Amino acid sequence: MFTVSIQHEDFDAADEAAALTHGRDDVGAVVTFVGLCRADVGDGGPPLRALTLEHYPGMAEEEIERLVEEARTRWPLIGATVIHRYGRLVPGSNIVLVVTASTHRGAAFAAAEFLMDWLKTKAPFWKLEERVGGASWVAAKDADDEAATRWVPPREDAAE
Repeated sequence: MFTVSIQHEDFDAADEAAALTHGRDDVGAVVTFVGLCRADVGDGGPPLRALTLEHYPGMAEEEIERLVEEARTRWPLIGATVIHRYGRLVPGSNIVLVVTASTHRGAAFAAAEFLMDWLKTKAPFWKLEERVGGASWVAAKDADDEAATRWVPPREDAAE
């Protein structure tokens, strides 16, 4: 089972992992990643009061489904669930869930990391941070782009 959902409602990671593996005896590993909204972003500024996530409906689902399909071609996945929330979230709230299932842990871990790295850079979401004194849109981070480059296969003509 491969599921992508963009939703305002919260999710329960344990319930989603259980649903992915229910009735299956071929799953040997499940990796679950939950991204949370945090108040202290470590930049020395005022604490975050809320984070508002916006997305491009239709395009966001399509892009995440494409990423899941790419993960399926790279690793022997039995299933995957990706849930990304939108709307106004306060610190401590769930933002994103990635659950991957495979017969072996290596594939499940790698696929989960791949999906998160690409979600951070490819999925059409925008973040508005609300802090004491105002709000501002979050710019893309070079560190996220750098993390995603490890999944880009080397070009065959790169040595030429």
